[in-house]
Amino acid sequence: QVQLVESGGGLVQPGGSLKLSCTVSGTIFSIHRMGWYRQAPGKQRDMVAHIHSENDPNYADSVKGRFTISRDNAKNTVYLQMNSLEPEDTAVYYCNSYPTRRFDWGQGTQVTVSS
Repeated sequence: QVQLVESGGGLVQPGGSLKLSCTVSGTIFSIHRMGWYRQAPGKQRDMVAHIHSENDPNYADSVKGRFTISRDNAKNTVYLQMNSLEPEDTAVYYCNSYPTRRFDWGQGTQVTVSS
C-alpha cells in the first residue's frame, strides 16, 4: 500500500526557516500532483502548496513568497522549504496527492514557530 512519511519539522523562532520532506512509497510517484497540507489545533486541514512539475508550483495566499515546494521524482520525495516563518504557521504538516487526497494520511510533522 502507499506510505507517506513526513519529516523535517521542529521548533523555530519567528523569521526562521525549515525544510520539510515527504517520501512516498507504493505508487508511481511521478504521475501524481502532490500537495502539502497543514492542520493547526482546532482548525481544518488546509492546502499549503501543490506541484506536478517544477514549472507549475501553486501556493495558498498565506504562504506565497515565503514557502517553496519542489519534488525529486528519482527520490519519490516532495519538499517544502519554509522561510520567514510566523507563529501562524504553527501546525502539523502533511503531504498527499492533490486535489484528491488519494492516500491514507501519514503521521505528519509538527512545526512550531515560537520565541
